[in-house]
Amino acid sequence: MSNYSAYNDHALSALLKADDHVAFNEIYGRYWKKMLHIAWNHSEDKTVAKDIVHEVFISLWERRHQVEIDNLPAFLATAVKFSIYKYYQRESRRSELLRLNYEFSELSQDEEKLDALFLEEYINGIVEEMPAKCRFVFRCREQGMKNSEIAEQAQITQKAVERNLTRALNIIRGELKNYGWLFVLAAPVLYVILKEVDRTGF
Repeated sequence: MSNYSAYNDHALSALLKADDHVAFNEIYGRYWKKMLHIAWNHSEDKTVAKDIVHEVFISLWERRHQVEIDNLPAFLATAVKFSIYKYYQRESRRSELLRLNYEFSELSQDEEKLDALFLEEYINGIVEEMPAKCRFVFRCREQGMKNSEIAEQAQITQKAVERNLTRALNIIRGELKNYGWLFVLAAPVLYVILKEVDRTGF
């Protein structure tokens, strides 16, 4: 039998998609404690944390043919955080989540604003897991910098800026698609960038 513990995450993800139960068990054994720690940090409830992690791994197996995984631990961590948010949503505790995690002087707690608020935070989490250059280009563009300015600051060509920005947006789109976000344009910053990318065609 193959020694699955010697396989890297990329190999395990490929085997998972090929319906390999042993690869799934290896992924579970490799990451469940880390995911439990993340779930506990965000929920501070041992039972909820265990349930969330259990649901995330069940979902991983059930959706193994649909999801695209570039970074396995980041993928799982994002899934855990998203599931915790959905838990609080179901339990009508969104006002508490808002109070604990965000500092705004005035914010109406209606559905659209809370969804847009969480979406921006969710996207920020995705961006933080990107490769350094890709993340840097996205953050600069987020701040309104032009491609030429980013290229000069990063000491790369404008074409390289465009490639990194396109890669960043594809990563975000892929993650949002994986978790069923149908309201991606609710995030104003991402909306502006996506519109600019679509207009320029890169």
